[in-house]
Amino acid sequence: MQKQTKAILKEYWGHSGFRGSQEQIINAVISKKDVLALMPTGGGKSICYQVPALAQEGICIVVSPLVALIQDQVNQLKNKGIKAIALTGGIPFEELNDLLDNCLYGNYKFLYLSPERLQQTIVQERLREMNINLVAIDEAHCISQWGNDFRPAYLDCSILKEFAPNAPMIALTATATPKVVNDIVENLKLDQVQVFKDSFSRSNILFKVKQTEDKLYQLKKYIGLVPGSSIVYVRSRKMTLALSEFLNKNGFKATYFHGGISKVEKQDKLALWLNGNVTTIVATNAFGMGVDKPDVRLVVHYQIPDSIESYFQEAGRAGRDGKQSTAILLATAEDEHLARQQFLSALPDVAFVKHLYVQLNNYFQVSYGESVQETLSLKFDKFCRRYNFAPNMAYNALRVLDQNSVLSLSENYNEKTSLHFVASKSGIFEYLNTHRKSAPIIQTILRTYGGITDYETKINLNLLSKKIGKTEKEIKKILKQLHDDGIATYKSSSSDLEITFLVPREDDRTINRFSHKIKDFNAVKENNMSSMLDYVKNTSECRSVFLLNYFGEKTPEKCGTCDICTKKDASTPTDLKNNIVALLKIRSQTSRQLEVSSGIEEKVLLENLQELLEDEVIILNLRNEYKIK
Repeated sequence: MQKQTKAILKEYWGHSGFRGSQEQIINAVISKKDVLALMPTGGGKSICYQVPALAQEGICIVVSPLVALIQDQVNQLKNKGIKAIALTGGIPFEELNDLLDNCLYGNYKFLYLSPERLQQTIVQERLREMNINLVAIDEAHCISQWGNDFRPAYLDCSILKEFAPNAPMIALTATATPKVVNDIVENLKLDQVQVFKDSFSRSNILFKVKQTEDKLYQLKKYIGLVPGSSIVYVRSRKMTLALSEFLNKNGFKATYFHGGISKVEKQDKLALWLNGNVTTIVATNAFGMGVDKPDVRLVVHYQIPDSIESYFQEAGRAGRDGKQSTAILLATAEDEHLARQQFLSALPDVAFVKHLYVQLNNYFQVSYGESVQETLSLKFDKFCRRYNFAPNMAYNALRVLDQNSVLSLSENYNEKTSLHFVASKSGIFEYLNTHRKSAPIIQTILRTYGGITDYETKINLNLLSKKIGKTEKEIKKILKQLHDDGIATYKSSSSDLEITFLVPREDDRTINRFSHKIKDFNAVKENNMSSMLDYVKNTSECRSVFLLNYFGEKTPEKCGTCDICTKKDASTPTDLKNNIVALLKIRSQTSRQLEVSSGIEEKVLLENLQELLEDEVIILNLRNEYKIK
């Protein structure tokens, strides 16, 4: 029995109407048509398959490439009271069997899985038995070798048409060039596909590239100028800490976010930002997936991203409520070299991928021919140090292994804590009497873990924190004291990556299957980097026009708001110098003050100031201000 789609939208999402092409897409899907939906970041892609799936009997199969994205989507659906299941890596066979049974008999509406799961016989067999009402391929650009995140396993997604011949298929993406669009249609075997493309134009976002020799000053300036919430994207975890500390010292409320912090910390930091307790979050690209904050007014790229796809997706997190917002990229003269060094010089060749794969197996003591079924925690820095790997190249090699379904890679901070009380019972009681402040915490641990006095026991700090009402940091301090006092043995280890091996170890033979693709993968990365640098160095074409053209959307209309469109006529050098002199006759100013008061681009301003100094028209005083001589 089909339900009204608008009623479903109102019931679960609280919206009274659809946006953009959503309603047309949903109607096409319900009419059993194959659909390709091209929608910008924040355009509401998930609603396009979730609403029609809820409107009909049966279950919707959703293929997605990222564990974090799958878990986020499933959690959101569960919070709305919608039954959904995720098949992620490292699930034991018995549990996998039970989950698939739930899909068959438990009235579940959504089954999320990775493309690698489709290759498992048990999954294929169960899918054939399910009443599938819709197949959704999320992040569909992953199916194209020209896409920014090509995953060969996506090429097998078309097999779902065999399992559900009467169900329509919808492919969705926010970043697809014309070449990628053709690959999606062809590789998914979409039949008489209806293509819907909402304009990628974000007319409410003011795009800027700021060439500067002082990024910290510019960062401080723009965060001060643009009121409201902001995101600052950087390329390293270390930089997230440094910039958030800098902003806090300069009177702003900021926090940091990256893949190497615990799940609890991520939730806490995200909540601080979402609730407005801090206005700025400094993050790596691990941040943003599934985060829906409509009132972000400023997105700053403090370093150059690896592709226009990444940049456009991250910049697109500004102004989702349709109000005017700013996306600015800060660049110095040496940034091009640094970006090429980080992204291109660290691209691994076949020999390096083979070497890393062997050492990764050795690290986990996986023998030749062995198939490991569990998810393993990896301390990435420790692994790199042990085998003398350059971190950037090692991480890129892991991504190659992940994209080619040799393993599943997930950035997920994980801390393992174990405790074993080694003192006698009388010794523990005596300790409780002499340490009355920490006694309630120790007693809770003893009650929660029955065998902890007999053997080493893994303990859950998050669970204890909720039970006791103390922070994990406070609990750790007490555990360390127990260890130092000889009452218990306390061990703690952490990891920032999780690895799930998907195929048995066969060393070179494992890599030879796709070795020819590694060169193609590197070529795509080089092309992406070149396009991104073209955007940064562009001084004549409207930023929005440049971005839309990249994604195959031709438009003659300039945005009228970007730094190119609003660039003041350079006039003549004489005019610029006269303008500077006129301002300095009023009062002495620093170069930063002159930049604001004159509106002259920093680089051009500094060149003219240098010439005026050389001509002895102006001088610098002891306060580093320019003044008329």
